[in-house]
Amino acid sequence: MKPSGFDILYEEGPCLVVMKPSGVLTQAPPHIDSLEMRIKEFLKQRDGKTGRVYLGVPHRLDRPVSGLMVFAKHVRAARRLAEQFEGRLVRKTYWAMLEGDVQPEEGKWRDYLRKVPGEAMAEVVDRNHPNGRIAILHYRVLKTFSNRTLVEIQLETGRTHQIRVQAASRGHPILGDLQYGSTIEFGPDVDDPRERAIALHSRRLAFRHPMTRERLDFEAPLPAYWEGRQLDS
Repeated sequence: MKPSGFDILYEEGPCLVVMKPSGVLTQAPPHIDSLEMRIKEFLKQRDGKTGRVYLGVPHRLDRPVSGLMVFAKHVRAARRLAEQFEGRLVRKTYWAMLEGDVQPEEGKWRDYLRKVPGEAMAEVVDRNHPNGRIAILHYRVLKTFSNRTLVEIQLETGRTHQIRVQAASRGHPILGDLQYGSTIEFGPDVDDPRERAIALHSRRLAFRHPMTRERLDFEAPLPAYWEGRQLDS
């Protein structure tokens, strides 16, 4: 039985690594479609479960973002994965297509971010702001185009919309990210604007298996629409 609406890249014991499509919420209330709901429904049908299906969600990706995610099928595994994320022991690598020419070609972005009250977005604030939390990422340019730059990003912290905000604040919004000022369309056409993709992809995820402690390292290919629409111009 194959899953619908997501792909499984790895499953060993309680550890599950999947490919999240863009346009899908990681979690949502029961009456709203989400990746969590899709995985639970798949496991319930495949494994013939009659009761509730447990699924631990130790991290999240924004709705318009695609790529690798790890989930846990029991509480102890979920707790151990969460501890790795909280301890910054998980290596998270993203690819992003940014507007403009990013210079220098390699560097570190360090800001203080806060969640905007009453809105699903974040902003850069002064380091002395009472609600500001430090946000650090490292980037390197992979390829440049006439009006855009493909970069690889490694997160040192994990703040709300961190990559999106830090890039946009430097005049390099992620392609398709209208919320943070992008002027270039990206991804497949959709009827619901909330399902639009942005050019941000969780490319690589490295962590230890929560039970065996084996070091695991996964890399996810880019969605087809990156090549078809963006990387050939």
